[in-house]
Amino acid sequence: MVNFVGAGTGAVDLITVRGMRLLQEADVLIYAGSLVNPGLLDYAKADCEIYNSATMTLEEVLAVMFQAEKENKMTVRLHTGDPSIYGAIREQMDALDEKGIEYATCPGVSACFGAAASLNLEFTLPEISQSLIITRMEGKTKVPQKESIESFAAHQSTMAIYLSTGMLGELVERLIAGGYQKDTPAAIVYKATWPEEEAYVCSLDTLVEVAEEHHITKTALILVGDVVAQKDYDKSRLYAEDFSTEFRKAKRGAGE
Repeated sequence: MVNFVGAGTGAVDLITVRGMRLLQEADVLIYAGSLVNPGLLDYAKADCEIYNSATMTLEEVLAVMFQAEKENKMTVRLHTGDPSIYGAIREQMDALDEKGIEYATCPGVSACFGAAASLNLEFTLPEISQSLIITRMEGKTKVPQKESIESFAAHQSTMAIYLSTGMLGELVERLIAGGYQKDTPAAIVYKATWPEEEAYVCSLDTLVEVAEEHHITKTALILVGDVVAQKDYDKSRLYAEDFSTEFRKAKRGAGE
């Protein structure tokens, strides 16, 4: 059995309870060493076989899984954040399917939610934005043309941009070309929820300057949108006195 586990945003106590228990039970642990907090390895039992996938190819990772299955061992494949976001899990699952090996996924907290927590930020403020776009710049991994930064920027909703800190100048240019104003609120969060976290709120036209000032060149998330300013929003209708729900009747009529 192979369990794909989300390591969470970075802090060792932000893994899910289920994820922690799976780590404690694992006979074999393959973790994404370039991004996963090594403190999470402390949850593993003393005789657990531990592999760092940052130094391995896909074929080498699969070989460890296949061998563990032959020995009736439980494997945890520990991915950063949530496995479903930039986790490259499908190709591993397809190979397990071919071998008839059972697997399951345990979700984790992705970096954009860790960054929001660090800033006490709500991504979906009424009348400001009700949508969150999670995307990345094109690098070694291609991005479909229909998902260009400019096309997403045209929506003027909230954006969480991963894996793009090394291309901030181009990113800002493309966000503005797509429709955001230069003074649109933005934030850069380095290693969200890790002990060494740094978080700065700025605007699109100062984003590059802020990153350079603080020597942030990688492992950071970019947030863009008016919600970052956390002002000029409407209160949620869910708790309004004139709003009825399945659990609460309105206490007064609309307009009273």
